[in-house]
Amino acid sequence: MGTTRTFTFSIPVGADGYVGRECTDLACKKFFKVKPGTGVANAKQAFCPYCGHADNPGDFMTKQQIEYGLSIMGNQVMAEAAATLEKHEFDIPARGNFGLGMSLKITHKPEPIRYYVEETTETALTCDRCTLQYTIYGVFAFCPDCAAHNSLQILKKNFEVIEKIVRLAGQAESEVVEHVTQDALENAVSAFDAFGREVSRVAAPRSTDPRKAASISFQNINGARNNIQQLFKIDIAAPLTADEWKQVVKAFQKRHLIAHKMGIVDDGYLKATGDTSAVMGRKIKIDNGETQELNRFLMLVGEHLTKGLGV
Repeated sequence: MGTTRTFTFSIPVGADGYVGRECTDLACKKFFKVKPGTGVANAKQAFCPYCGHADNPGDFMTKQQIEYGLSIMGNQVMAEAAATLEKHEFDIPARGNFGLGMSLKITHKPEPIRYYVEETTETALTCDRCTLQYTIYGVFAFCPDCAAHNSLQILKKNFEVIEKIVRLAGQAESEVVEHVTQDALENAVSAFDAFGREVSRVAAPRSTDPRKAASISFQNINGARNNIQQLFKIDIAAPLTADEWKQVVKAFQKRHLIAHKMGIVDDGYLKATGDTSAVMGRKIKIDNGETQELNRFLMLVGEHLTKGLGV
């Protein structure tokens, strides 16, 4: 009669310490997890790590969590209703040989709780801005608490792993060292290409041509430089000297030879780099210091690019 009852329930935390979440944008609806107790305390807004959609933190419940909660609340409602009706139970016994007796008995049997098991995601991350721990499918993401994008963080981690592998292989046979060094250069270029594509995609709506910006490739580093200048008015080579940029271009061209020419120097490489130490038809030379220097240069370029794009 005009009163309101409030029922509460808690979402179970998984054995891994995380709680599942689901994007509220109908065009996304992707699943991720967050670890309670980390990140922004009493956050007023939450974000989807995949599409960046913002909404009320309490609205990111998964379908399974909602069904679980409804099953608990349904039992609570029915239990209270049964308790209220029990006050009206009666038992009127029959009288006489042909008397008619009447009784009312209230019984309530709880429905089964709709328990569930959370999905298993692929990548565990910790936001380097607000320290939220969360997990996703894929690699790149917005932080669900502060919306910081992790692209630069992932690039740095990739370079750290590449350098560790190179150091570990330093004592191996010469053929192994050569193979690992070539892989390290390829991996560095691939990591930066993935990073560049992601930050360009995220920032694409702010470019002069969003469709083109969302599909920029960074494997041709000079081509990427031209595209970024045209679309975002940013020179990605700005943090480097002219000689340092030439070294970056040379490293990317070496990667092209390794990936497509078995590492054999061709006319295209010589024209693109002006490398006087390379000989047509011979294997290109790469040393560990060159890869480490490339990683350092690309981190400077990456930091400059993310700052300029506001990612």
